[in-house]
Amino acid sequence: MKTFLVVNPRSAGGQTGKRWAEISGQVTRAIGDFGFGFTERPLDAVRLTRDALADGYECIAAVGGDGTVNEVVNGFFADGKAINPQAALGLIPRGTGGDFRRAFGWDLELDSALARLRTDKTEPFDVGLAEYVNFQGEKESRYFANIASFGVSAAVAHEVNTGSKALGGNLSFVWGTVKAMAKYRDRKVRLRVDGGEPEELGITVVAASNGRYFGSGMCVAPKAVTHDGLFDLTVWHDYGLHDFIIKSKGVYNGDHITWNKTRYLQCRTLEAESDEEVFLEMDGEVPGRLPCRISILPGAIRLKV
Repeated sequence: MKTFLVVNPRSAGGQTGKRWAEISGQVTRAIGDFGFGFTERPLDAVRLTRDALADGYECIAAVGGDGTVNEVVNGFFADGKAINPQAALGLIPRGTGGDFRRAFGWDLELDSALARLRTDKTEPFDVGLAEYVNFQGEKESRYFANIASFGVSAAVAHEVNTGSKALGGNLSFVWGTVKAMAKYRDRKVRLRVDGGEPEELGITVVAASNGRYFGSGMCVAPKAVTHDGLFDLTVWHDYGLHDFIIKSKGVYNGDHITWNKTRYLQCRTLEAESDEEVFLEMDGEVPGRLPCRISILPGAIRLKV
């Protein structure tokens, strides 16, 4: 497949850019000629992806972390539809959190990623669409590859994104979680699942999951599959910092779905609103707040596996 790499040179603590000559040499030996572009500013990967698809590239590979994957996935769409539904999303993981890759059991080794790019094997890949209100008070929409969530998870993502990641992926998220949960209280939110009757409840986190992991390894949706046309919906209520500290093993291995403070179900759409300010995160980015409508687009693109 004609391949284009969307490269975040700041990923892996800046090592991606510094080592690009070495990395690109290995890519060439593995797959032959390829195109590439470096991101220079937020949402640059969206533009690079759209331009590459318009130029006839069939596989667009994100070279970076979950944020780069998110932007590349958004670049697969224009005017509300996929530019080329048969085009494939690829990944050379170089990021801090790595939650997208975890759903597939992919490691950080470059050789493993190049082995995936070298084959023609793809599978259908569902994409999420979130409609929400941005921080300027305007309605906005954005696609996501992994998970959209609101509640303390968005507060954690904000803490991590605005702080230093010098501690590395896992420790940065752990410290961000501790800081956010120490001052968080459940928000009253009205939820409507698949167009049913609305229900008001206090929530710590609501996660609409295409993949399985968020927060640098928390297995929020252990049964999620990225090509079944469904979100796995996880609702945490009355979780506190003590739960995270004392029961963290169950959060990371997925056992939490059996706890009485967790509700776990599947859906195709989710609508949420609140009289309080509740932030929304997607693939680790925090673009806005509730109200929101989250829906799934089954098999919208392909994924290199």
